Amino acid sequence: MMAAQRQRPARGLICHSDRGSQYAASAYVDHLAAIGATPSMSRSGNCYDNAPMESFFHTSKAELVRQCRWTTQAEARQALFG
Repeated sequence: MMAAQRQRPARGLICHSDRGSQYAASAYVDHLAAIGATPSMSRSGNCYDNAPMESFFHTSKAELVRQCRWTTQAEARQALFG
């Protein structure tokens, strides 16, 4: 809820998660509907659904985040998103 309030995503956002019970809860699904987001879940027993993003985040952390110290959020954003 905090992320949606802060970022104000456009309608049509796809919110992907694993199959955790908190992501299947009606309160969570209702909140996504209220902000115009579509829930998306990994298939049961398929750990490879999130593999590309897990790899991306691992590489980002290993090659950039752990190597640098920024003094402002703007500097970090520039380094990450160019």
